[in-house]
Amino acid sequence: MKNSELSTKTKWEIDQAHSDISFKVRHLMIAHVKGAFKSFDASIYTNGNDFATADIDLWIDAASISTGDAKRDEHLKSADFFDVENHKQITFTSSTIGKADKDGNHELWGELTMRGLTKNLMLMVQFGGITMDPWGNEKAGFTVSGKINRSDWELSWNTTIETGGLMVGDEINISCEIELVNMSKKQLTMKLETAAEQKN
Repeated sequence: MKNSELSTKTKWEIDQAHSDISFKVRHLMIAHVKGAFKSFDASIYTNGNDFATADIDLWIDAASISTGDAKRDEHLKSADFFDVENHKQITFTSSTIGKADKDGNHELWGELTMRGLTKNLMLMVQFGGITMDPWGNEKAGFTVSGKINRSDWELSWNTTIETGGLMVGDEINISCEIELVNMSKKQLTMKLETAAEQKN
């Protein structure tokens, strides 16, 4: 994106305290293990407040994976899964955002990169709305969901259990709650407040 284009765009940042990137996968084919990534950020620009025009570049620290079990987390960081020593980041870059369906869900298409492999991915996004918080910050909220097959990105480690099934399912369910801050408006407000203070 060119600098001249950036100046006409609205810049948004993820509110880390009110956002979550989570997943779950079948374990022993009878239950689910849940996890989350604790470190992530994104560069997001829109035309005004029109999120149908959003350009999204998201990056996740693969080593920040957390499932509530230290030994399992270390295994997930190893070459059997995310191989964080050689592939430190998971990234998602948006391409298109579809119109809302009857339930208010939008199709978000983009490229997901893990372990150095990039593949197209479709996520479902539900827009929660825009509001002002008590401190004058403009916020936008979204619920994001989707599914991937981990083997498509060569996260294919598995083992067979006594009943003949696999220990870990291939399908990963993605679930995210994302709250954004309008940084363009925040920066403008700060400039206006600084200018007012200088006058006084």
